[in-house]
Amino acid sequence: MVSEVLFDRYSRQIFIDEIGIAGQRKIASAKILVIGAGGLGCPVIQYLAAAGVGTMGVADFDKVELHNLNRQIIHKEQAIGFPKVKSVQQEVGQLNSRVNLIPIEDKVRVDNVTKLISGYDIIIDGSDNFDTRYLVNDACVELRKPLVYGSVLAFEGQLAVFNYKGSKHLRHIFPEMPGAEETLTCDGKGVLGPLPGIVGAMMAMQALKILVGLPVDVNQLTVIDTFHWHFSVVTF
Repeated sequence: MVSEVLFDRYSRQIFIDEIGIAGQRKIASAKILVIGAGGLGCPVIQYLAAAGVGTMGVADFDKVELHNLNRQIIHKEQAIGFPKVKSVQQEVGQLNSRVNLIPIEDKVRVDNVTKLISGYDIIIDGSDNFDTRYLVNDACVELRKPLVYGSVLAFEGQLAVFNYKGSKHLRHIFPEMPGAEETLTCDGKGVLGPLPGIVGAMMAMQALKILVGLPVDVNQLTVIDTFHWHFSVVTF
């Protein structure tokens, strides 16, 4: 049985019929890799740590900057100038000391992506550039890893679960990476702080549902328009 302290901590999850003690054990034994400790990665990491995910790798090579703080709310002013993965490790340690947080202060590259993701059950892509997104997607396809994907820009976000139990992946909806002239980023277009919180929380929800064996929608892209407050689904 789960110890009294652990039961109390996760009781509001355990009380859900579809999760229960068996589901909580699955969460506790899971290994998840979060790519990016920025706007999307921060809420994903916080919610998965709070839920009791046993092992969480976080890959990011950036340092905390002042302009990050409007949306990357796991980081504090005192962390400015420090590696994001170290900031995350400290904050997760205070949130849930039972989580084995593995900081990976490195850029995801062609020569290391296979090694980075091979030891994890689920990959969560919270990166902010198409090079990394396509690289991670292709590696997940090769290694048969489920991928939870998200992106944000200004008022709009996107969310999908790729490569899960034989489902389609990123290249099925966007076969080729867009050119540099077509690419918009948060550095140029901006992003309103709560948006990555909304999308990141949804990404964490999908990851937890996968972990406990609950159904998730695949072969579709959810588009979140927070300016008009409109949610739509694109099937592919």
